[in-house]
Amino acid sequence: MQHILEKARKIRLVIFDVDGVLTDGSLYLTDGGEEIKAFNSLDGHGIKMLKASGVKVALITGRESRCVDLKAIDLGITLVYQGAKNKLPAFEALLSEQKLDASSCAYVGDDLIDLPVMLRCGLAICVPAAPALVKKHAHYVTHLGGGRGAAREICEMIMEAQDTLEPQLAMYLK
Repeated sequence: MQHILEKARKIRLVIFDVDGVLTDGSLYLTDGGEEIKAFNSLDGHGIKMLKASGVKVALITGRESRCVDLKAIDLGITLVYQGAKNKLPAFEALLSEQKLDASSCAYVGDDLIDLPVMLRCGLAICVPAAPALVKKHAHYVTHLGGGRGAAREICEMIMEAQDTLEPQLAMYLK
């Protein structure tokens, strides 16, 4: 675990996949064709604390959905790439736009489509439901599932490594 914390200390940007990471991967479709996703409020608050600690947050997702835009607005995430069937160009554009090196980025995925970015970032993370090949290439596999606290676990781990977790939590103990 110490080598994971060392990698986490260097992270300046965390990139989350959406389906299967910020959600449990279930896709609900209404009769009208509208897609509905369920997000975990604990994950959302973890993302807000991570951002408040100075780490940037982005979303790269292979699907396109209005509810992802709404969730990003709710969380104050402005770096959103939807419809990225090949996530590598979105990742490279994000690095260029933010003037960051890949080693200062963490990426959280859950499926094969995430591997190209996971193989290039400084801290590759996946959720427990990820296929074996994805887990094999992850530096860290979360204990909690996608849409079930995995994002919060990651946010707190990075803040702990950067000594910013206690100040974030202290605000609630006043």
